[in-house]
Amino acid sequence: MSDAALVPDVGPDDHVSGPGSAPLTLVEYGDFECPYCAMAYPIVHAIRRELGDQLRVAFRHFPLKESHPHAQHAAEAAEAAAAQDAFWAMHDRLFENQHALEDADLVEHARRIGIDPGLVERALDDGTYTRRVRDNFRSGVRSGVNGTPTFFINGIRYDGAWSDEGAFLRALRDAR
Repeated sequence: MSDAALVPDVGPDDHVSGPGSAPLTLVEYGDFECPYCAMAYPIVHAIRRELGDQLRVAFRHFPLKESHPHAQHAAEAAEAAAAQDAFWAMHDRLFENQHALEDADLVEHARRIGIDPGLVERALDDGTYTRRVRDNFRSGVRSGVNGTPTFFINGIRYDGAWSDEGAFLRALRDAR
């Protein structure tokens, strides 16, 4: 663990899975086009299954637009899905289909998860969620994030090996 703190704390505007009463909170700053985030995706899922109601997970956008030209719109599409109560379905779909992140693909992903693809398309065209994604990115910068994925356990940045599921799980259990 490091001494870098999460700013702001998890709140009502965050995309959260798991009970608010959970003793452990894992926050991920991620980029839907980042290959390392795609590697972390099944690890986080396994940890969620292992810890169950002991863990709540929040995801914040940190699109590295210069390296990943589709990341910004992918994040905005996830926000458009969130407006239709489908953030986590879109989150999973994007990581599972990371090779397909063009705008037309994002609209198709919306259709595949059962939400209104027209609303997603309009949100991308209008930049409806550009500011929200930028606010997530800025909170990451304030929290000391400089790459993806970056994780925080109970508000403190985790600098350990997230790719080692056992070590990551031990760090979470130790934080309890």
